[in-house]
Amino acid sequence: MLTVEKIGGTSMSQFQDVLKNIIKGTRKNDDLYNRIFVVSAYNNVTNWLLEHKKTDEPGIYNKFLNGEDFSSALDSFCKRLLLINDGFADIGLDLKEASDFIRFRVDQAKTLLYSLNKVMASGYVNMVDISLAAREILASIGEAHSGWNSVNILNNNGINARFIDLCGFNDNVPLTIDERIHREFSDIDFEKVLCVATGYTKGTEGIMRAFDRGYSEVTFSKIAVEVKADEAVIHKEYHLSSADPKIVGIENSIPVGYTNFIIADQLADIGMEAIHPKAAKPLELANINIRIKNTFEPEHPGTLISKDYISPHARAEIVTGSRKVIALEVHDPMMVGEVGFDLGIMQYFHKHKVSYILKSTNANSITTVIWENENAKNLIQELTSNYYRVTTLPSAIVSVLGTNIAMPGFLYKASKALYEKGINIESFGQSLNQVNMQFVIKRDCYEDAVIALNDAFVK
Repeated sequence: MLTVEKIGGTSMSQFQDVLKNIIKGTRKNDDLYNRIFVVSAYNNVTNWLLEHKKTDEPGIYNKFLNGEDFSSALDSFCKRLLLINDGFADIGLDLKEASDFIRFRVDQAKTLLYSLNKVMASGYVNMVDISLAAREILASIGEAHSGWNSVNILNNNGINARFIDLCGFNDNVPLTIDERIHREFSDIDFEKVLCVATGYTKGTEGIMRAFDRGYSEVTFSKIAVEVKADEAVIHKEYHLSSADPKIVGIENSIPVGYTNFIIADQLADIGMEAIHPKAAKPLELANINIRIKNTFEPEHPGTLISKDYISPHARAEIVTGSRKVIALEVHDPMMVGEVGFDLGIMQYFHKHKVSYILKSTNANSITTVIWENENAKNLIQELTSNYYRVTTLPSAIVSVLGTNIAMPGFLYKASKALYEKGINIESFGQSLNQVNMQFVIKRDCYEDAVIALNDAFVK
């Protein structure tokens, strides 16, 4: 069975566990192959290169944009990578070879960035395109570093491994992402070699232009489709669980055994990605199942996401949500019976690149739930200037998800659980396919709501 398996940054930083639990595990030497691993950069490395994913703390990319000394910043960054290397010496990493590789790759990146800087200073080119090219170059360093190290460790542990460098630093061939992946995997006997591919792929369309920080999962998805994998596996440092163990307690949270791609989309929509939605679609269309596994529990089968799964009995599978949202309501007396009134509102959403998680309407009000960020601030300012009354409420959203919850009593059970905790429902949403009940609540009630719904449906 040929599998394509993605390893996240936190797991990669504990590669001794990856080697023990994922790559070797209980397998015999002749059973180590027929696997392709797609690796992320080590934990925090991409944050240092670009910006912190959660706090937006600027990285080296910001220095390039502002005309600051990115070269010295890359030198300091390289030293941090060498310290990471030191942590893998006892499991087989050749520190001299690893040092030579990453120093050379950082120098290559510097040369490209210097060239881009000169072109940008000329004033003859589109600044946005140059900036995005710099972002791509920087992002690729992290995956090249972790990928090369992994192959060196595997080879030094007696495993025949090959580094599939999709970063394109050593060629100037104008290939699309799909063409590059096809070229690199076209002549490999997977029964005899274990492949480790970079999560970043260079392509003429620019993988970050379309997917930004979700690019490694897109590479993973495209490789699985290219090689016609039997299964696509994502290794994380935790299970895909029925609720956050940090909130409900580990004893009250269970791994989700089975679910489908529709539920995976619902999770992505509220920021709890099992897999990037644009990476999931090609796998769904190719009928390749996704398995989410815990790196540190290798014997556990994890969660299988398939196209057609529906729970054989009515049950909720996941309780989740976010406290980082805003409930935005536009109220206008002229809205009643006005065909297309919300079209004008949505045009402002499009202008400011804001998508909504939930939408609820009545005769003269439209409520949407959006992420709390800078784009949202700009949207709210413009809506306030153009509509009768705009109200915002810092909120949380909590969802009950399941492949088979379209049954009488589920909504009653959820609202009753919230009522008994003294939690008011500020707004509510559910579509006809009934796989997701969404409750908008006050932000300080979020943990209590998750616990209440988990107790009602899962515990």
